[in-house]
Order: sequence, then C-alpha cells, then structure tokens
Amino acid sequence: MGSDHYFSATPASAENLRTIRVRLAGTDLEVTTAGGVFSPDRLDAGTAVLLANMPPVPPGGHFLDLGSGWGPISLTMAMASPHATVWAVDVNERALDLVRRNAEAFGLTNVNAVLPDDVPDDVSFRTIRSNPPIRVGKNILHDMLERWIPRLDERSDAWLVVQRNLGADSLQRWLAATFASGYSVHRTATGKGYRVIKVRRHDTPPTEPIALA
Repeated sequence: MGSDHYFSATPASAENLRTIRVRLAGTDLEVTTAGGVFSPDRLDAGTAVLLANMPPVPPGGHFLDLGSGWGPISLTMAMASPHATVWAVDVNERALDLVRRNAEAFGLTNVNAVLPDDVPDDVSFRTIRSNPPIRVGKNILHDMLERWIPRLDERSDAWLVVQRNLGADSLQRWLAATFASGYSVHRTATGKGYRVIKVRRHDTPPTEPIALA
C-alpha cells in the first residue's frame, strides 16, 4: 500500500472490492470490504474482543462508532438497536462508502456514515463504541478523544478497545487524568492481547452518596 494508510482521506491504492463472511449481532453476514481500509480481509481481532465484551446498546438515541472502517461496530449497533441513530465516523471516504454499501445491503436505514465535521454539533451520544486508530499517533488520537468523549450524554459510556503492546495501559492512564472530573475510567476486559476500556460520564453535578442512618 506504500504511503497509503487506512486513515488516509482518499486512499490512492486500488479499491479491490471483496466479500468476506463475518458474524455480527449473532447473524452470519457477507459484507463488502476493499483495499485501503482497516482490516479488509477479516474482522479485526481487537474489534472482535470489543464486540464480545461490551454490554447491549441502549434501545434508542444517538450512537457513535469512532473510526468506523468498513463498519462492523456500526452494523452491529444498528442491527441491535433499530430505533437508534448510528453515526459511523471516519476520515477515510472509501471506508464510509463501504459502511453505506453494507448498511443498504442489510436494510439498515439508521446508519449515517459521515466525516467528523458532518456530525451536527447538537448531537450527543448515548454510547460510543470504538476501535480507535492508534497508529495515527498519540497527539491526533488524544485530540480525537478530547473532541468526542465530552459529547457523551450524562450517565452514558464510551467503550474503547486498544492493543496492550500499542499503549493500552498508558492510554487508560491518560484518559483517567484527562477526564478526571465528572467521569470514571476502568479496564473492563482483556483478551487476545487487547484491553477494553470503559469511560463513564456521570451526572452534573455528580450524584452524592446516600447517607445511611
């Protein structure tokens, strides 16, 4: 792929559309992927760990898949919660086209595959689920998370999966320090060399503990 990366806005590599079989939301599916996007030949191991270890999505509201790739997280959330609106956000135009193509193939009308700046400013999220693009570099990754995590609704969670040897533990420490007020950060699962990190946004002001007599 040369200098072409899955986080390129417009990949220069050949598209090479292909079909792969995956299991999402308990259903066996044939999805369309392509060259120049993240993990085009299979369901990425980290995404599989996240999908296996995250709770059911809420019954409605706005959901965010940050760094959607060809869409396994977005498709899973859309199938599991048909009354919700799923925002599949990526900078890679080819990836967004694949999300739209796959959502249409499965009759999922509740998926919006868009560039980051195309999400309306007044939208807040009942949940964020993400296999974030760690390889974009620490500064860009931190900017992304500082932009989107504050858009969680109160009493809502972000679930992130990060490979241990790509800095999962240091990212967890950064999240805890950056979102120290009004949030809590915990590791909820490990598997296949990955960590699942939960960021919880609490009430404003935080709920006081109940005083027992």
